[in-house]
Amino acid sequence: MATINKTELARAVAEDTGLTNGQAKEAIEATLEQIANELGSGNEVTLPGFGKFGVSERSARQGRNPQTGEPMEIKASRVPRFSAASGLKSAVKS
Repeated sequence: MATINKTELARAVAEDTGLTNGQAKEAIEATLEQIANELGSGNEVTLPGFGKFGVSERSARQGRNPQTGEPMEIKASRVPRFSAASGLKSAVKS
């Protein structure tokens, strides 16, 4: 399984759209920044056919320090989540 980075993704987007590599990279960065901003505001971002980005609330809970085994309190937190749309799931299964 191969991994691509943002530069390689921008190059592929540029080839598909006719944008320059720089323009494609700017568009990707702006898109990711907007998704992060919306999630930071507690909003969801839905991309039909791809998926939905949202925020999950994790409540405080008891855990263990992995080094000492001592019990410890894990603070409540908000974490990003992603739910894939059926179109994306189908593309991955192929």
